Amino acid sequence: MNIEEFRVHGKEMVDYICNYMRTLEGKRVTANVDPGYLRPLLPNEAPMKAESFDAIMRDVEYKIMPGITHWQHPRFHAYFPSGNSFPSILADMLSDAIGCIGFSWAASPACTELETIVLDWFGRALGLPEEFLAEPESSNGGGVIQGSASECILVTMLAARAQAIRALRQQAPHMEDSAFLPRLVAYCSTEAHSCVEKAAMICLVKLRVLEPDDRCCLRGHTLEAALAEDVAQGLVPFFVSTTLGTTGCCAFDKLQEIGPVCKRYPGIWLHADSAYAGNAFICPELRPLMAGIEYADSFNTNPNKWLLVSFDCSCMWVRDRVKLTSALAVDPLYLQHANSAESIDYRHWGIPLSRRFRALKLWFVIRSYGLSGLQTYIRRHIRLAQRFEAKLKKDKRFEMLNEVRVGLVCFRLRDSDDELNQELLASINASGKLHMIPARVRSRYALRFCVVHEHASDREIDWAADAIAELAGEVLAARCSAPMPIVTTTIHDQNQNQRQLHTPQTQQPKQLGVVSEEEEFGNKSPKSPAPLDKRLVRKFSFTRAVSRDAYRRSRSKTSLHDGATPIMVVEEPRPSIVDEDVFGGCESR
Repeated sequence: MNIEEFRVHGKEMVDYICNYMRTLEGKRVTANVDPGYLRPLLPNEAPMKAESFDAIMRDVEYKIMPGITHWQHPRFHAYFPSGNSFPSILADMLSDAIGCIGFSWAASPACTELETIVLDWFGRALGLPEEFLAEPESSNGGGVIQGSASECILVTMLAARAQAIRALRQQAPHMEDSAFLPRLVAYCSTEAHSCVEKAAMICLVKLRVLEPDDRCCLRGHTLEAALAEDVAQGLVPFFVSTTLGTTGCCAFDKLQEIGPVCKRYPGIWLHADSAYAGNAFICPELRPLMAGIEYADSFNTNPNKWLLVSFDCSCMWVRDRVKLTSALAVDPLYLQHANSAESIDYRHWGIPLSRRFRALKLWFVIRSYGLSGLQTYIRRHIRLAQRFEAKLKKDKRFEMLNEVRVGLVCFRLRDSDDELNQELLASINASGKLHMIPARVRSRYALRFCVVHEHASDREIDWAADAIAELAGEVLAARCSAPMPIVTTTIHDQNQNQRQLHTPQTQQPKQLGVVSEEEEFGNKSPKSPAPLDKRLVRKFSFTRAVSRDAYRRSRSKTSLHDGATPIMVVEEPRPSIVDEDVFGGCESR
């Protein structure tokens, strides 16, 4: 493709993207395909001869797009927002065209300096302590863009581990570094993201997971008791990972309690992970949620979640950058340059050497919207989440499981078992009209509703609430109707308790001229897509099904449980049931 062809096809691609965005509402939210759907549609080998751009785009439309879950869909309410906006897309286009690899100042001065400056902009907008900023020159702190919050937690744990080993080596200078690892202990809450566990696995250190309070918040007294117990056993606490806005229910650990506890144990690195909710701190009225941030050694938040910046863009700040870089610096001759003493080389701030020009899209978005525009966006999402909560509260069939302080609502059917709520979630996701995921809140199965679309409105939120209420009515009516048990199943929860569940397999014949509730519901939206294949319903209720034989052959019964989803063991085999031991290596969280 030459430059003139790129000019033509580039305009065609912009038109394709605009058409995609404009027509999203008419598409089903989730893909209606089976695993492995794509391989039969594509050749077994790469083409030897060049193919036309038109041919490639035809395959995009007819082979790739059917397998896409539309994260930018106005009725996508799963996980957290996947940030996106036209300024961010344009910035990524320019970054890709420039094609620099900004591992050092010398590799591309503007790439490094813009990242430093825009992280200071963003840090001030969030109200972070001045010690986290790179300016003035006397500051020891600074910000960096990482690929994900998982990277942020890993690199801070590595820095904390290096700091702890240096301290221990002073007491035993002849010992190998690896000899100290069995004594090191990191801490987090059961509500913390699983990436904390993965970081501890990589760092080869112990991780102690602590119970939060009844509002899912880690408290200072809980941490203090664990620290005292471990120190008494000769262990060395070195890292505490707190969460401001947990993944499950958006709870906020009590930093103002945890911080002083950590200060009483010299050498502990306190990290605050606020991947989603941290973006909301650009609104001054929400900053009380990060009370105690002055005690933290590092902090991260993801503009690619809730600030309209496309993935990847995870911003991290440290109070003392030397503690971070001294743990990660490797300086071969071919990467050295004459200005290293006067500049920042971000290759020392993370795991990868190669780095994209990610600061460009954050800079584009902040300038295109302005802080006031971004504040308006955040506040609208919070107001809409509270509107959704208020609508469900008026329906006595539902109960709320979290305090709605940002854009996430957790709820379930009142006075019901987990299986009934799984059926409700299956109905929601199987319809293709909404997409949601579950969570466990205080050991109870909950449905998570997150406001994610940039232009979310009252109309869309009300439509979602009404749709959920109607589907709840159908699920409750089905539960109350006389069952016709054909298949007996056993539900195994995370404590390996067993309960029998009888599943009907027959339906009453439809009477001519009678409109079903499902058809009536579908007719409410002329753009509503066709329902999902019934054999995928269990998949979209996030319930894992295995055959009785596979369950018996499993190397570890606890390995079958993924930490959120009960296992359904079906007595009679079906085509959609996994019939092999593929769960032996699954982690429990």
